[in-house]
Amino acid sequence: MAAPSMAERRACWASRDRYWRCLEERAEDAARCAELRRSFEASCPQQWIKYFDKRRDYLKFKEKFEAGKFQPSETTTGS
Repeated sequence: MAAPSMAERRACWASRDRYWRCLEERAEDAARCAELRRSFEASCPQQWIKYFDKRRDYLKFKEKFEAGKFQPSETTTGS
Protein backbone atom coordinates (compact mmCIF):
# COMPACT_ATOMS: atom_id res chain seq x y z
CA MET A 1 0.00 0.00 0.00
CA ALA A 2 1.40 3.38 -0.99
CA ALA A 3 1.33 6.18 1.52
CA PRO A 4 -1.55 8.61 0.99
CA SER A 5 -0.66 11.97 -0.52
CA MET A 6 -1.04 15.19 1.46
CA ALA A 7 -4.37 15.88 -0.29
CA GLU A 8 -5.64 12.36 0.49
CA ARG A 9 -4.64 12.71 4.15
CA ARG A 10 -6.41 16.07 4.43
CA ALA A 11 -9.55 14.63 2.79
CA CYS A 12 -9.47 11.70 5.23
CA TRP A 13 -9.04 13.91 8.28
CA ALA A 14 -11.77 16.30 7.11
CA SER A 15 -14.26 13.45 6.56
CA ARG A 16 -13.33 11.99 9.98
CA ASP A 17 -13.88 15.35 11.64
CA ARG A 18 -17.28 15.82 9.94
CA TYR A 19 -18.35 12.33 11.03
CA TRP A 20 -17.19 12.83 14.63
CA ARG A 21 -18.90 16.25 14.77
CA CYS A 22 -22.14 14.64 13.57
CA LEU A 23 -21.90 12.02 16.33
CA GLU A 24 -21.35 14.74 18.94
CA GLU A 25 -24.25 16.84 17.70
CA ARG A 26 -26.63 13.90 17.43
CA ALA A 27 -25.88 12.36 20.83
CA GLU A 28 -23.95 9.38 19.43
CA ASP A 29 -26.83 8.29 17.14
CA ALA A 30 -24.71 6.64 14.46
CA ALA A 31 -27.72 5.87 12.26
CA ARG A 32 -28.27 9.60 11.70
CA CYS A 33 -24.63 9.97 10.59
CA ALA A 34 -24.52 6.98 8.22
CA GLU A 35 -23.84 9.05 5.10
CA LEU A 36 -20.89 10.78 6.77
CA ARG A 37 -19.60 7.39 7.94
CA ARG A 38 -19.65 6.12 4.36
CA SER A 39 -17.75 9.23 3.24
CA PHE A 40 -15.22 8.68 6.05
CA GLU A 41 -14.73 5.06 4.99
CA ALA A 42 -14.36 6.04 1.33
CA SER A 43 -11.78 8.73 2.12
CA CYS A 44 -9.48 6.84 4.48
CA PRO A 45 -7.40 3.66 4.37
CA GLN A 46 -9.01 0.80 6.33
CA GLN A 47 -6.18 0.73 8.89
CA TRP A 48 -6.69 4.41 9.60
CA ILE A 49 -10.44 3.94 10.08
CA LYS A 50 -9.78 1.19 12.61
CA TYR A 51 -7.25 3.40 14.42
CA PHE A 52 -9.54 6.46 14.43
CA ASP A 53 -12.49 4.41 15.74
CA LYS A 54 -10.37 3.04 18.60
CA ARG A 55 -8.94 6.49 19.28
CA ARG A 56 -12.41 8.03 19.53
CA ASP A 57 -13.57 5.28 21.89
CA TYR A 58 -10.52 5.89 24.08
CA LEU A 59 -11.04 9.67 24.11
CA LYS A 60 -14.72 9.25 25.08
CA PHE A 61 -13.74 6.83 27.88
CA LYS A 62 -11.02 9.19 29.10
CA GLU A 63 -13.46 12.12 29.10
CA LYS A 64 -15.97 10.16 31.23
CA PHE A 65 -13.27 8.85 33.54
CA GLU A 66 -11.76 12.29 34.18
CA ALA A 67 -15.22 13.75 34.80
CA GLY A 68 -15.91 11.04 37.39
CA LYS A 69 -18.79 9.62 35.32
CA PHE A 70 -17.24 6.23 34.64
CA GLN A 71 -19.01 3.34 36.32
CA PRO A 72 -17.15 0.00 36.33
CA SER A 73 -19.19 -2.99 35.24
CA GLU A 74 -20.34 -5.59 37.76
CA THR A 75 -17.79 -8.11 36.45
CA THR A 76 -14.96 -5.61 36.97
CA THR A 77 -15.87 -4.77 40.56
CA GLY A 78 -16.21 -8.42 41.53
CA SER A 79 -12.68 -9.42 40.57
